[in-house]
Amino acid sequence: MLKASSEGSEERAPLSRERVLLAAIAVADAAGLGALTIRSLAAELGVTPMSVYHYVANKSEILDGIVDVVFSEIELPPSDGDWQSEIRRRANSARRVLARHTWAIGLLESRKTPGPATLRHHDAMIGTLRDAGFSVEMTAHAYALLDSYVYGFALQEAALPFDGKDTVADIAEPIMQSFPADEYPHLVELTTEYILQPGYDFGDEFEFGLNVILHALAGSIPPIEAPNRT
Repeated sequence: MLKASSEGSEERAPLSRERVLLAAIAVADAAGLGALTIRSLAAELGVTPMSVYHYVANKSEILDGIVDVVFSEIELPPSDGDWQSEIRRRANSARRVLARHTWAIGLLESRKTPGPATLRHHDAMIGTLRDAGFSVEMTAHAYALLDSYVYGFALQEAALPFDGKDTVADIAEPIMQSFPADEYPHLVELTTEYILQPGYDFGDEFEFGLNVILHALAGSIPPIEAPNRT
């Protein structure tokens, strides 16, 4: 499994496809996907652009590769665990990985040539839902719902103007002062009585929403029929 790294030992390692992909992730993490070019990748590696082409044919192949690396960083649900616990663990893992690689949020499901880590990930998720008792159709519904929630939350979290609970008041209070409070009473109420309270962290909303989804999905599993003893 590849892991993104910027350690000095990584930089001194011989050039390889793995090192090229990890360097591509480093460029995207630092400056966004738009900054990732063969030239910027070569500069990150300290080699010529022609050296990069020895390991990847073009940018499309680089994108295929780094998406697969990102999928490899997300924890896979085992097939023999409690499905809700394992789906919750995978969802939280995906959120953490996407927080490290925000450029990947809109890219994960876009590739037409998925790599082995991507395929293993999807197969494990489908297997967990099927083993839980979901029909094939409900497995498709559940997987789409879960990923929509995880990816959507990661996207919203990455776009927030504050970073963690310690900076919420610094951003929210000036915004509140910029408009007449009596014109937006519900917004003021929510902000003052909830968001600006000590310890508020937008990230806590993730677990609440995930629990709602898992509880609703559990109701879609057909009950196990008791054996006929007549």
